[in-house]
Amino acid sequence: MPERLHLYTIPPHRAFADALAIGLIRRFGGDPMRLARGLVLVPNNRAKRSIQEAFVRASGGGLLLPRLVAVGDPELDETLGAVFDPAGDGDPVPPAVAPLQRRMILARLIGEAGAQADAAEAVRLAGELGRTLDQLLVEEVPPRKLRELELSKELSAHWERSLALFELVLSRWPGELERLGRIDLAERRRRLLDKVAAHWRHNPPQGFVCAAGITTSAPAVARLLRVVAELPQGMVVLPGLATGISDAEWDLLGPHAPDPVTGRRRRSIETHPQYHLKLLLDRMGVHRSEFDPWRATSEHDAPPARSKAIASAMAPPELTHGWTALPAAERRLDKVRALDVATPAEEAQAIALALREALETPGRTAALVTPDRALARRVAAHCARWGLAIDDTAGQPLSMLPPGTLLLALADAGAQGFAPLPLLALLKHPLVMPDTRPEWLEGARALDRALRGPRPAAGLAGIDRHLAEQEGREGPIRRAAQRWWGEARVLLAPLETVFGGGARPIPELLAALRETAQALGGDALWSRADGRAAADLLDTLEREAEHGPPCAEPAALVPMLRTLMDEAAVRPPQGGHPRLAILGLLEARLQTADLMILGGLNEGVWPGLPAPDPWLAPRIRAELGLPGLERRIGLAAHDLAGALGAPEVLLTRARRDASAPTIASRFWLRLEALSGGLERAGELEAWLRAVDEAGKPKPSDRPEPCPPVAQRPKAISVTEVDRLKADPYAFYARRMLRLMALDPVDADPSAAWRGTAVHAVLQKWFELDDCAPEKLRARAEAMLADERTHPMMRALWQPRLMEAIDWIASEIAADPARKVLAVEKRGVIDFAGVELSGTFDRIDRLSDGSLAIVDYKTGKPPSLAAVREGFSLQLGLLGLIAERGGFDGIEGRANGFEYWSLSRNRSGGFGYVESPCDPKRRDHLPADDFVDRAVDEFGKAASRWLTGEEPFTAKLHPDYAPYAEYDQLMRRDEWYGRE
Repeated sequence: MPERLHLYTIPPHRAFADALAIGLIRRFGGDPMRLARGLVLVPNNRAKRSIQEAFVRASGGGLLLPRLVAVGDPELDETLGAVFDPAGDGDPVPPAVAPLQRRMILARLIGEAGAQADAAEAVRLAGELGRTLDQLLVEEVPPRKLRELELSKELSAHWERSLALFELVLSRWPGELERLGRIDLAERRRRLLDKVAAHWRHNPPQGFVCAAGITTSAPAVARLLRVVAELPQGMVVLPGLATGISDAEWDLLGPHAPDPVTGRRRRSIETHPQYHLKLLLDRMGVHRSEFDPWRATSEHDAPPARSKAIASAMAPPELTHGWTALPAAERRLDKVRALDVATPAEEAQAIALALREALETPGRTAALVTPDRALARRVAAHCARWGLAIDDTAGQPLSMLPPGTLLLALADAGAQGFAPLPLLALLKHPLVMPDTRPEWLEGARALDRALRGPRPAAGLAGIDRHLAEQEGREGPIRRAAQRWWGEARVLLAPLETVFGGGARPIPELLAALRETAQALGGDALWSRADGRAAADLLDTLEREAEHGPPCAEPAALVPMLRTLMDEAAVRPPQGGHPRLAILGLLEARLQTADLMILGGLNEGVWPGLPAPDPWLAPRIRAELGLPGLERRIGLAAHDLAGALGAPEVLLTRARRDASAPTIASRFWLRLEALSGGLERAGELEAWLRAVDEAGKPKPSDRPEPCPPVAQRPKAISVTEVDRLKADPYAFYARRMLRLMALDPVDADPSAAWRGTAVHAVLQKWFELDDCAPEKLRARAEAMLADERTHPMMRALWQPRLMEAIDWIASEIAADPARKVLAVEKRGVIDFAGVELSGTFDRIDRLSDGSLAIVDYKTGKPPSLAAVREGFSLQLGLLGLIAERGGFDGIEGRANGFEYWSLSRNRSGGFGYVESPCDPKRRDHLPADDFVDRAVDEFGKAASRWLTGEEPFTAKLHPDYAPYAEYDQLMRRDEWYGRE
């Protein structure tokens, strides 16, 4: 045991990496080889890179660096085996089980233990189980301690079931490891750390050993740091250890000894930023008074008063009442500014402006630190407007990158039977067919047009049938879609063969997914960092899936892949801007910049919400000595305290997110309360308002296009007349500009679609069954039973439809003197200088020899008021075409005009007849005058807009123009009501 341990701390206001490098060069830089023989232990690879850069800055020239070793490297045994596993030093440590192999085995054990979960849920639960198991291993809690707990009476039934399942899986896990001849990665890392600690205790290294910035409180790490501190040339340097706070405050943090009477422990303040450091010191067996300040400064340091203010701001709640009595020096937060804006979009814009402004000063550096990856992506996108490429060193989940989204889209399309939405999302993916991209997109867009409307039958055959049956509609587009679909279908057929057969072994599903992805994306799919990450994940999962659940439904593959891809962060290669950075909380540790921007300071973001443990109740975790769920809040607080030590700091938050108002972070509120109000970044707010200021808007006038008479349409259908009169601009946009609203893809059955379906049933009934009443119901039932019929229509509309269909059959049978002449026939006549066309639903011959025009309605018929105003006169115009011989084989005078509605009638049933010429209705129009009234109204409209020079004014009669397809085109909200 040495007389004195070599323990040091660097306060928050100093740049940790620069101070460390300067101090080591001062101590050992006199002999370049002495510095090169040294070893520096750091927490992670990001800290390793930061310290390397600090050495370069401090050296001012060439320098042989000490060896830098990242203790947290998951590949510790391979990349750093010579340091942690010296040759010939005892028995070798067994290899670790591969992480994905372990996860698949645990997923299988969860299923075999009786958990009601599919393969995807089992894999997700296995990930949570693995994290809990790792915590037991890191904290060195033996499994038998779990069995010794007597808490069954204090747990709910849910936690009892979870605990029983956890114990069952845990009892089988050692046998699985023994069968594989491997151990857990956390256990292997612990053994390696203990092994090197034992080796160094008896054989100290020749060079110096410096453990820098390692704050993990794991027992194995604490033992190693204790050995390093005892070495003749050993040093332990911790970041931001609070040596200036009182002993009472330090002891208040915990952990506390059990009560001698009750045996209960007083709850520790795990949300405090110093708690994990106190726990580390307790496990090292040292006191904070043994730490000396690290004697080195750099040009990147903040004023010393900043450290005192940070310590005061992070005091436990019991001691914050003393803030008002603190001297000004311990409350001062000079050069720490705050900016709170309305939305996350404004926050990202403001941060981008601050980063851009930092570049105006030569050599000045700036970094955004945030746990909010969506905010980080927005900031990077805003910076791109100035040509600034900034890498988010925290990376992005593979599930959000193009190769990941392609694999997910492919699995989703196969699982949903190639339904239109997932199919089109797959076919239009930017990585599909890169070599023939333009031609491929043309075909995909044609298929998009062809699949508009209700969903076709499932499977590739359903798409084939849909395209074949719709050949006559939008013919050129559908023919192009059909030709192209023949080529695309070949690529998807192997996937349907596997995915369409129910539950399959996971390797078989993955192999089909991989082969189809290769056929669609080619080798380019697996290029670049994100493509290689996707290939590695798919390859590893395909190999290790044999250890997991025996089978999986294709629908379970999508959530399974998404779960695994969400956890796979793809970090960009080096090459971003040298003076700007975007960092996550883990990557920001030990980092510094001239300007540190701390973004997303809202509750639930920084600090984030504690992640629940689905396996162990909080009480069980406390009894086992595992970290509480609130420990992450303390780590987030320590990360904030470290970042606050930069020379200049900007704190940002948004007052609301995408769904609701937000609550300011507890850290934000503490800093505001301590300082009496942080300085506001007023110039940024002004820039934020000015950068996208478009000036005073000038509202658009009401559109009134007036094309030459020669260019106006000279043909119109009876259904377009109301649109022409009520909203001439909409008629202009549709007929002259040829702009027509597209049906949604995979649309719900609209009223128009239901009407079309009913018309088709009635047409077949007339043409094939000669209106036999007993055959109409069978026709309707066949339509509803068709696999292409939307399930919502089948479930919700079938009862009322069948009752209405029966009503139609009975209504026709009740009047044998009335004969159905024809259904669904189109006619054309020349009238008022234009070609007038129309298609009737049905025309009957009445007993007096006159004609009755019948229009089926699935909803309410037009109101009599609309008819009297000159609208809804389609029946009269169809009567005009019939009287003038426009319908082949039909002659006579039109004297009946009826709407047969299938909606609810006054007696509570479905189906009724309504006519604007019904003498029983007040203010009715006489049947003998109905055609003449329609002729008069149509003649006026045609002479004004089709053969005349009247402008096509928008929303001329808005009460009769309820449709809104062209409201955005006419910029309706800018002028409507102003005139």
